[in-house]
Amino acid sequence: MSLKVALFGITRDIVGTSVIELPAPAPATVGELLAEMRRQYPALGDLRSCAVAVNNEYASNDHPLHTVDEIALIPPVAGG
Repeated sequence: MSLKVALFGITRDIVGTSVIELPAPAPATVGELLAEMRRQYPALGDLRSCAVAVNNEYASNDHPLHTVDEIALIPPVAGG
């Protein structure tokens, strides 16, 4: 079982690709996914914030993940 994660902006630059696949623990949650990504890519932990969208909606850390979900890592956005 694996989760496909789309990456944008600085998160894509840190990881080096726009999509990654990670093995999913059972049960998988957004928080567990973020922890694993920060373990594999420590520079992600340096970002002041990073949101996760699941099926086009922002998701909390306890949101469960499934292999059919559309998952995206949303980097911090600067405005002005």
